[in-house]
Amino acid sequence: MDSATSTLLQEGLAFIYEPTDILINMVLAFVLGLFISYIYKITHKGLSYSQSFMLTIVFVTFIVAMVMMVIGNNLARAFALVGALSIIRFRTVIKDTKDTAFIFLGLAAGMAAGTSSYFLAFAGSFLFGMIALALHATNYGSFYKSEFLLRFRAQAVEGDPPYSDIIAEFARTSNLLHVEPSGDAKTVKLTFDIVLQKEKDPKELSRRISEIDQVTEVTLVASKHDVDY
Repeated sequence: MDSATSTLLQEGLAFIYEPTDILINMVLAFVLGLFISYIYKITHKGLSYSQSFMLTIVFVTFIVAMVMMVIGNNLARAFALVGALSIIRFRTVIKDTKDTAFIFLGLAAGMAAGTSSYFLAFAGSFLFGMIALALHATNYGSFYKSEFLLRFRAQAVEGDPPYSDIIAEFARTSNLLHVEPSGDAKTVKLTFDIVLQKEKDPKELSRRISEIDQVTEVTLVASKHDVDY
């Protein structure tokens, strides 16, 4: 009996996993973690991208595979592990809700790899990757009603403000979303939902609005993916 098998016998794992199986499971978990993180990198949108999150996906997949092999079919170990992990506090806030799905996929892939469910690990990760790429390519769920958010601060005036005609000239539709008066009530910060006409240039709209004497702090934000005002 070689030293590796002897060690596994002492740890109670030899009747479940051979040394070769353990190495295969851990290598598979690592490869699946890399695949999942790569799909995340390709399909990511927005400003919340983090290299640390990429590494976390790989680490989680690998660690969960090890945990599943430690538990094996021992119910007592499963309860002991739950108790041990309950002291850990995770306070990092996931900014993009879609990132949660990749964490869960890493957990599932690690569990499948750790229990030697190779076909499930490969098929599940591959199909998830294909679905994620397809949804990314088709821009599924994108909110096109608000093509741009126009924000600026203007002086409070009576009657039709000078920026109204410019917005009407450039926009196919426009809706006032948010009004924030200043403390002295002399200015007001406005947020408009703008759908530009196809032939109009958003940079020209921003320039024209900025040229108005009573207007400052002009910001034009593309809102094809997320609307937050």
